[in-house]
Amino acid sequence: MFYVLGIDVGSSACKTILVNDMGKIVAKATKEYDFIVPKPGWTESDPKVWWDATVDTVKKTLEKAAIKPEEIAAIGVTGQMHTLVPLDKNKKVVRNAIMWNDNRVGKQCDEVHKKVGGKDKLIDYVANTALPGYTIGKILWVKEIEPENYEKIDKFIMAKDYIRYKLTGEIVTDVSDASGTCLYDVEKNKWSDELINLLEIKRSIFPDVIESSEISGHLTSEAASILGLKEGTPVVGGAGDVLAQAVGTGATEEGIAMLVIGTAGIASVALSKFGRNPGGSLQLFRGGVPGEWNIFGCTLAAGGSFKWLRDSFGLEEKIIANLSGEDAYNILVNEAMQAEVGANGLLFTPYIVGERCPYTDPNAKGAFVGINAMHDKKEFVRAVLEGIVFSLKDALKLIETLGVSLAQVRVSGGGAINPKWRQIQADILGTEVVTVSYSGEGGSYGAAILAGVGAGFWPSVKEATKKLLKIETRTVPTVENTKKYERIYGIYRDIYPALKEINDKISLI
Repeated sequence: MFYVLGIDVGSSACKTILVNDMGKIVAKATKEYDFIVPKPGWTESDPKVWWDATVDTVKKTLEKAAIKPEEIAAIGVTGQMHTLVPLDKNKKVVRNAIMWNDNRVGKQCDEVHKKVGGKDKLIDYVANTALPGYTIGKILWVKEIEPENYEKIDKFIMAKDYIRYKLTGEIVTDVSDASGTCLYDVEKNKWSDELINLLEIKRSIFPDVIESSEISGHLTSEAASILGLKEGTPVVGGAGDVLAQAVGTGATEEGIAMLVIGTAGIASVALSKFGRNPGGSLQLFRGGVPGEWNIFGCTLAAGGSFKWLRDSFGLEEKIIANLSGEDAYNILVNEAMQAEVGANGLLFTPYIVGERCPYTDPNAKGAFVGINAMHDKKEFVRAVLEGIVFSLKDALKLIETLGVSLAQVRVSGGGAINPKWRQIQADILGTEVVTVSYSGEGGSYGAAILAGVGAGFWPSVKEATKKLLKIETRTVPTVENTKKYERIYGIYRDIYPALKEINDKISLI
């Protein structure tokens, strides 16, 4: 039997899994780490921390599995997207990596839109608008604010690509992470030289780009010695975490959506044909399947809103959880189910840290609307759960404007755990909601699948997902509830425009 490794370099932890050629996870390990906050709103990381965590988790995974190095057929990598890792001509890190969730580059993003002639024109170039999370603003920020560091940059890459470099010595990225820079022509599958020249960015600093399932290099003798692996082991292109997770949940066929409720919420669908990004509110990237795309919307505080509720108003539930061993979130979901569908007219907008989709608005605010004297805690909890799903429905509705017809939603993350919350999701979305095997592993399982395709275990990404991913639970919508939620959703859609002017004023206080 042969195996593949999937390595996921996240924002706050590295996870490594070992998967056999039948798709079964046989061992895994996780190592947490901190990132750096030099100023409010800034987030940075020392890439050495990622590499140290990779070494630690790979070694621990191999120890647990007790297999021979030559049994590892390939390695796949994934990780946080958009994070800028600048390297000098000696391949040393020029400065700390600027992470995806860093908010310093709003000015640079505005200047990009102004230079190209507006957001619609930028969509013409790269199918996306310049969001502050993207790499484009980070490069321009370094160019403007740290010109001495900009001059040192010989190549830039993203987080998973730094691990690839440490494994293979190769400087390369894949199509999904290239898409996430907002400098890549997603339709034509190449760097947008016209945009790069217009923004006066050095063309020489851009890495080569490969497909996600393509072999990108081989393990060096130094890396093999450090990790306890065999020199020459292939390392596959991999994908950014969202696209790897789409592979890992089997959202590689049109009509199947992936819904991730983590801190943020992601609604993603595969596209076999290129379509224009509606208003730039979505993110349209090349994905794990060669020649195809993924379009997805990101809401900033999906599970984050539930965590806020738990931490701010769930002290009693946390105490009960500590005493009983039950999860506080499950206790809150059970309370929510005691309230009627629609929380007795109480609605919640989950914009507690601003919003990205469908409204790109940092001034957006969370709100409870419709409070009356009859409402108690159970209605507030249910309103939060429903509001989170309404926000993800917004993203799916935008995706459907591209002619996509959804037959099934595959859920992962915290929102997939509790069957009662899955029922709320099915009822609001009006679509079957399923969970599949290994969907809780995040992008690491997708990275392992891509490695397996690169190693020849499976002939294609789509065939691999069909073979390996088995449906574990099915939740069908309750027709009566779906009809009621459709009416409530129409009211929910009215809240943001009604409060926008007020929220803009609040932001000035």
